[in-house]
Amino acid sequence: MKLLLHTCCAPCSIYPVKFLRQLDIDVMGFFYRHNIHPFQECLKREDTLKEYSQSINLKVIYQQEYKIEDFIQSVVFRESDRCRICYHDRLLQTAIIAKKGDFEAFSTTLLYSRFQNHERIRETGEAIATKYGIKFFYHDFREGWKSGIEASKRLNLYRQQYCGCIYSEKERYFKKC
Repeated sequence: MKLLLHTCCAPCSIYPVKFLRQLDIDVMGFFYRHNIHPFQECLKREDTLKEYSQSINLKVIYQQEYKIEDFIQSVVFRESDRCRICYHDRLLQTAIIAKKGDFEAFSTTLLYSRFQNHERIRETGEAIATKYGIKFFYHDFREGWKSGIEASKRLNLYRQQYCGCIYSEKERYFKKC
């Protein structure tokens, strides 16, 4: 199977790529960056993914634009539902590229994180798959959470402390008195 894997960052890709390759799945990554703030954070994640993907011979498609305004406009006044909107945007773009690239399926490294809503990601991926006629590959990659973290530390990869969006950054760093 040829699969396009939405890849949010290098550390979160370690276990999913390893798992998929063990299933003899031909994996290619896709780095979506419109939601990552600030731009310097986006570049750190992208540079780390480039270095890591080269070391494991993983081809990755990198978005060229940086449309942070589009992301913010899509969630403004719906901040409490921002993750659903963000999941949809990332999975939709992955599915569109996968369909155009003759991939048989698409998936996401978001399914590796203990901090993401797996059921919502699954529902979103399956709905997009149905609409676009391409399979959404679901697997709960959280089983490799600990080994992925250990590997990322051993490899000295840049490890971010928030999902990437401006709202998550605020939640991470702004502490109410």
